[in-house]
Amino acid sequence: MAEAASSTTEKSFLTLKSSDGDEFVLEESIAIQSVTIKNMVEDGCSSNVIPLNKVDTETLIKVIEYMKMQSSTSSNEEEIENFEKEFVSISIKTILNILEAANFLDINSLLELCAEAVANRIKNKTPEAVRKIFNITSDFTPEEEAEIRNETPWAFEGDLDHSLD
Repeated sequence: MAEAASSTTEKSFLTLKSSDGDEFVLEESIAIQSVTIKNMVEDGCSSNVIPLNKVDTETLIKVIEYMKMQSSTSSNEEEIENFEKEFVSISIKTILNILEAANFLDINSLLELCAEAVANRIKNKTPEAVRKIFNITSDFTPEEEAEIRNETPWAFEGDLDHSLD
């Protein structure tokens, strides 16, 4: 009798190092959701530790949490929707940090999720509220702003909520 060949697939791991110096070991199959990391692996540019100098520890933890959920085969569509809703129920500052990391790491689905969350947070806000949320100083003189308000009053309608949450 011939024995059935056992197919064992050995898991490969990568270590991601945040800008704060913290290291996280992650299955390669999960980490390569990032096109940046995938390209490094394919080009042989990755060593045992992949430095992510543009991603701090707190943000990297959230990114890894997202990638793990996305790679989970046991998750159904409703579970993923609930996860994503909860995932972006954080401060806008944290969402913006994740958005930057998703852009740097080239994780399109995370980029889209965070961009949508930011858009939802600023929807129906006044220009003053948006400026405050993003810490933007107006470069218009009071006269220029008054003129713009007269020409486009609809653009200045909305909530004055300056909340960062």
